[in-house]
Amino acid sequence: MNSQGFNILISKLRSANTIFSHLAKTLNLVWVASRYWTVAWMFLLLLQGLLPAASISLTPQAINALVSVTGSGISAANVEKVIVPVGLMAGIVLVGEILNSTAEWIRTAQSELVQDYVTGLIQKQSVTVDYGFYEYSEYNDQLNRAREGASGRSLALLENTGRLLQNTVTLFAMAGILAPYGFGLPITLVVSAFPAFYVLTYFNKIQYQWSQRTTTDRRWLMYYDYLLTNNATAAEVRLFDYADYFQSSYRNLRRRLRHEQFHLLKLQTLGRFVATIIALSIAGGAMAWIGRQVLLGILTLGDLALFFQAFGQGQSIVRDLLNNLGQIYRNSLFLGNLFEFLQIQSKIVEPLNPVPVPSTPKKGILFRQVTFRYPGTSEPVLNNFNLTLPAGKIVAIVGDNGAGKSTLIKLLCRFYDPESGSIELDGIDLRNFSVKAFRRLITVLFQSPIHYYTTAGENIGLGDISAASNYTEIQAAAKASGIDDKIDRLPLGYNTMLGKLFPEGTDLSGGQWQRLALARAFFRRAQIIILDEPTSAMDPWAEHDWLERFRTLASNRTAVVITHRFTLAMRADIIHVMRAGEIVESGTHDELLAQGGFYAQSWKSQMESNFSNSVESAVV
Repeated sequence: MNSQGFNILISKLRSANTIFSHLAKTLNLVWVASRYWTVAWMFLLLLQGLLPAASISLTPQAINALVSVTGSGISAANVEKVIVPVGLMAGIVLVGEILNSTAEWIRTAQSELVQDYVTGLIQKQSVTVDYGFYEYSEYNDQLNRAREGASGRSLALLENTGRLLQNTVTLFAMAGILAPYGFGLPITLVVSAFPAFYVLTYFNKIQYQWSQRTTTDRRWLMYYDYLLTNNATAAEVRLFDYADYFQSSYRNLRRRLRHEQFHLLKLQTLGRFVATIIALSIAGGAMAWIGRQVLLGILTLGDLALFFQAFGQGQSIVRDLLNNLGQIYRNSLFLGNLFEFLQIQSKIVEPLNPVPVPSTPKKGILFRQVTFRYPGTSEPVLNNFNLTLPAGKIVAIVGDNGAGKSTLIKLLCRFYDPESGSIELDGIDLRNFSVKAFRRLITVLFQSPIHYYTTAGENIGLGDISAASNYTEIQAAAKASGIDDKIDRLPLGYNTMLGKLFPEGTDLSGGQWQRLALARAFFRRAQIIILDEPTSAMDPWAEHDWLERFRTLASNRTAVVITHRFTLAMRADIIHVMRAGEIVESGTHDELLAQGGFYAQSWKSQMESNFSNSVESAVV
């Protein structure tokens, strides 16, 4: 064997090993999800596999009995000769129907349990992997492929395997029936189905490769559909008349994918036609041979009927068996995506011996020579970055877009770890703390907080699930954020369903949703508060009202406020001005104004703009 042939052999063996590995993992998955139902299902498969052979084995007895009693007249003995095999065959049919109904019931139970189990695995992995994975297309492709290879294909693979075992039992029984007529007949039976098996296997592989290649395209289709049908985009789609544009994009992409699918289907149909011609030719030869044996008187009419039944069903069973092998191959390829997704390892890991997290920070947080760049990028967002966030102080970070402010939040929350340098809490590297324990020390209001379509009380309670039943604290958090008056005016108060996604929901304004998110952040009662543009959706009056509450709320806690609004920044104990990943100015509001630098210039520009807007509003 030359080196090329050897390499091909090795590749085939690796492929077979992968398939068996996926099959074993899938069977284990199904076993864990529906253990007792699987045992019952396997038992039924064995019985169902024996029934066809049992029925066919009675055919010669019934036919020969009919032939022998022809012309003999009706008598009890003659009737008994015919009724017994026919009755047994009818009984087998009845038992088969009962088993089929029972199997359908069992499979439904299996389906529900496996679907729940696999969905749970995907959900658990999705919330376990690093946040950073979600910012990259590759991960989203993996997630989409995993969903495609989830419960449906798990059950399909189980079904394929079951049918394979069932057909194998039936095939051996059929081979036992045909063997006395010539050992070549069972072999002919198997050989006639191999062309169809080759076509199926080949196109299953092609279909899988196409599916892998078009994952991103199909996610684009989902995105276009989202833009056209989601309430979050409905206003802009109508105002700017985007509908035709997005529909056209959707149709063009669907047209291309549909064309590719039809092309594959055309080739597959042609291959199946050729395979069928070959199978019929082989079967015709076998039929001609057995017919000649009957004409020569070697075999009886009962033997001929048995052969026609056994060979015809046997050929169908072999095709079905090989088809199941092909489906096992295909489903194992797709399930490989699920198992690949479940094996993704997080980079943010728990330390072997975590250091206890201080209940109340004493010194604060220190960025020490931190360098960080996002995966797949060459330029660092932060380079040898230093920053001190003193404990018990309100620190404002201001700067233009792209300065690296949001990156600070992600690093503080340990969504990412620095490439070099360290982030320390009370002198201890964050990587030495338990991730979950450290995050419980933090509460964050993100720039675009999620609108949770639950009750107003549940919305706030999500800030701390362990205390979500504390109605008094929920009310206190709502009052601290200034959303309490609005909630009190809702139809059912804190029990009012929010949002228009579900029936009887009440929507809020942008500023009210933001205040609700603030209440959720405050409810956590964490020692470190991180607020990213907390008043961006508030009008000046609402902002002023909230600012009056903020210093009291943040008392004795460490607060980090990311903002473009200097009216908020000026309330901080310390202000850091950030530009291009660096701190360029630091100090109090008055100190920074006295320096006459970037902060002072930006303050002047913003105040002049605010004054101009106020005058224009007054004139109007």
